[in-house]
Amino acid sequence: MAEEHEISPLEKKVAEQIEYYFGDHNLPRDRFLKEQMQLDDGWVSLETMLKFNRLKSLTTDATVIVKSLQKSKTGLLEISEDQNKIRRCLTKPLPELNDEYRDAVKHRSIYMKGFPLDTTLDEVKEWLAEKGAVENIHMRKGPQKTFKGSIFAVLNSEDAAKAFVMRDDVKQFKGNDMLVLMREDYSAKKAEEKKQCRVQSKAKAKSEKEENLRQSEAEEMKALVDQRGCVLKFSGELGQTSREDFHSLFSEHAQIKWINFIRGAQEGTILFRSSAEEALQKAREAGGGTELKVNDREVQWEVLEGDAEMEMLKKIIESQQESLNKNKFKGGKGTSLNCSLSTSASVLLLNCFDALVRIWHQCSKAKFAPHSTATPPQTQERTLHAAGHLPKRVA
Repeated sequence: MAEEHEISPLEKKVAEQIEYYFGDHNLPRDRFLKEQMQLDDGWVSLETMLKFNRLKSLTTDATVIVKSLQKSKTGLLEISEDQNKIRRCLTKPLPELNDEYRDAVKHRSIYMKGFPLDTTLDEVKEWLAEKGAVENIHMRKGPQKTFKGSIFAVLNSEDAAKAFVMRDDVKQFKGNDMLVLMREDYSAKKAEEKKQCRVQSKAKAKSEKEENLRQSEAEEMKALVDQRGCVLKFSGELGQTSREDFHSLFSEHAQIKWINFIRGAQEGTILFRSSAEEALQKAREAGGGTELKVNDREVQWEVLEGDAEMEMLKKIIESQQESLNKNKFKGGKGTSLNCSLSTSASVLLLNCFDALVRIWHQCSKAKFAPHSTATPPQTQERTLHAAGHLPKRVA
């Protein structure tokens, strides 16, 4: 189709624009143009072509299109005999869009960053025109569909792309320093940046979680400290006395938060919601004012104060947190249960446990009344008030 006449700047732009429409990079993803080609054995009328915005901005004259393509040296397009239609030459079919082809395109693609945000495609094309055989330019855009200042460009060979990134005259554009990389190098760079970002995000999340945990513990400790005189220590030869025995002794006189005791030990502590002294006094009065015993065993009682009380409160919080950490993920291969509860959630859950414990004890008393011949079963070593089964909580 090429004629002897020299192609004008306008004709060159027109030819390049139309050849872009029918080229390897645009045609496979241009649904409208492919539909038009299917209507007439690949032919598309010039009237239809002049509806394309970029072409229409260059010319609205079909004669200019014909002359431009006649002078083009690519041989990509042919013109109908009546000069009213054009199509891609049948001898130049589209390449098969397989993985091999896509990899080949990547290997001859480059990445450039540093363009002013108001740079146009025509400016980029003109600047690159004398720097390499560029087949396609992709102006990268952000979420708002505005130019990001970077492009991907495809050259005609991998060697041409490698030579392009080594050129000195592509390192600056209108006074702006340019970052120029092979696309593969750019992809590797972005992958490493994303990896580092994930590592930093994970470290930040871990740090925030630890800080939240410290704050939560501090809040709980403050809440416990604000309510002093609530820890009752007991000691003696307790034999097989259980937590349930202590709970039965005090549950009707005060609300219990925590019982720290293991069967067989000789001492333990009880954390009440209110005054431990009042709870002890009420239990004694209920027993006739005599020395308060558990399972007919003598017990020494002491309401902790000062440093001793503070130390015990710290141990209670540490014990609760240790239990939560041990039970943080349960359920085998199923969904994990995250027990890192907030202070308010811990309080709510523990209140529910307290209610269940009271109901359980009431049912136990009704079932094993003195007239019954049934023998109570062995209670579990650790009850709902045992360390390891209740979350941290505050008053």
